[in-house]
Amino acid sequence: MASTAQTSKTKRIVIDPVTRVEGHGKVTVLMDEHNRVTQARFHIVEFRGFERFIQGRPYWEVPMIVQRLCGICPVSHHLCAAKTMDRIVGGERLTPTAEKMRRLMHYGQVLQSHALHFFHLASPDLLFGFDADPAKRNVIGVIAEHRDLAVQGVMLRRYGQEVIKATAGKKIHGTGAIPGGINKNLSVEERDGFLEDIDQIVEWAQGAVKLAKDYTLEHLDELADFGSFESNHLSILSPDGSMDLYDGVLRAVDAQGNRVIDDVDYADYLDYISEEIRSWSYMKFPFIKSLGPERGWYRVGPLARLNTCERIDTPLAEAARKEFAGLTDGKPNNVTMAYHWARMIEALHAAEKINELLHDADLQGTDLVTEGERREEAVSLLEAPRGTLFHHYRVNDRDEVEAANLIVSTTSNNEPMNRAVQRVAQTHLDGKPEITEGLLNHIEVAIRAYDPCLSCATHALGKMQLRVQLVDPEGEVLDERTRH
Repeated sequence: MASTAQTSKTKRIVIDPVTRVEGHGKVTVLMDEHNRVTQARFHIVEFRGFERFIQGRPYWEVPMIVQRLCGICPVSHHLCAAKTMDRIVGGERLTPTAEKMRRLMHYGQVLQSHALHFFHLASPDLLFGFDADPAKRNVIGVIAEHRDLAVQGVMLRRYGQEVIKATAGKKIHGTGAIPGGINKNLSVEERDGFLEDIDQIVEWAQGAVKLAKDYTLEHLDELADFGSFESNHLSILSPDGSMDLYDGVLRAVDAQGNRVIDDVDYADYLDYISEEIRSWSYMKFPFIKSLGPERGWYRVGPLARLNTCERIDTPLAEAARKEFAGLTDGKPNNVTMAYHWARMIEALHAAEKINELLHDADLQGTDLVTEGERREEAVSLLEAPRGTLFHHYRVNDRDEVEAANLIVSTTSNNEPMNRAVQRVAQTHLDGKPEITEGLLNHIEVAIRAYDPCLSCATHALGKMQLRVQLVDPEGEVLDERTRH
């Protein structure tokens, strides 16, 4: 729901809540007496607190506890916490079976999460238009008019969820990864069941890449400036420059492709990344230290990963990446709506990697856990579906967690999302005599491009809603709209 209030000088518009995203947030837009946008902000109105919740808990419980941050991407937190605890117990050199089972779990997560966002949350805007009737512009409308696409989205997500269940024990909040390894392998029966459908899954993923690519290219003139801007991009990747969603080195490039962070050990992330606090949001604003808070903010996620990597090690996704890179002659792509195209390339990559792993006999191995020299502090990074995920823990000699720091993907995208909101508001709301629902949805479309998980970025306490407020220069609320 949106609300509007006005005085003689300033109008305040509030979109509350932002819809078709995971979690709860709101947008406030301030306009002067000439209906010119003077400020637009994306507020995350949830509060997390998990860094505090786990203090005093035994370290081996952490991979199970922190995944309760979210029901959409729990696997990412489960695996990142397990990777960190691997280092605490000296078991970071996993057995082949343990590492490949974890990777299989992770690719299942990437596939299901990207399918959910693209087909269920984002596709209504792409298929029906940003200004379409909201009664039609939703997943029910997609089912009614594009049944085949809706079915493909459901089946892609279902396949990824079944992979998670087979590797983690449950589709949501599983227990498969433990410090130093895993607690189960993949049975022959489970493997054969997945192999029966994998060719179809890869084919559907290819179709999704084509859909996202065709939409982007057909609408490129209007999308090129839709919430878009030059930025830095950050991810982990393999030391040889290939995309690696599970582990690697830390790289950041600027808008021209120059390396700002050059393949460093992510255990030293505090030497390169800092966080700024602002009074109007529970989320922090990370930035690259060497560039400072004004220039050092960066994007993460599918768009950033395709901008930082040099290749993808699966053939179909690599061919798709080359087409994607060709649009900008190999330079970073800074078109915000190109996130969807990049997201589907990653979904295809995940399907190919699942196929590759299913043919690896190590998944049926029985050597599941390893350990070594105990440590007190450790850091691990993982490429979650929405972007780079940081987990950092310190454990005392009683095996209790003493301190924790989590920088989740949506937190890193905080500044970019706010800039996208500002850009779209100025482009589409500026000077308009009437602010329609369709115009406000343009702002939400820009936010949805990032696939934010607001519950991860901060954690909800109680019932939340999205509220957009319009405030005058003196701070008086002029207009307010709320979406429950």
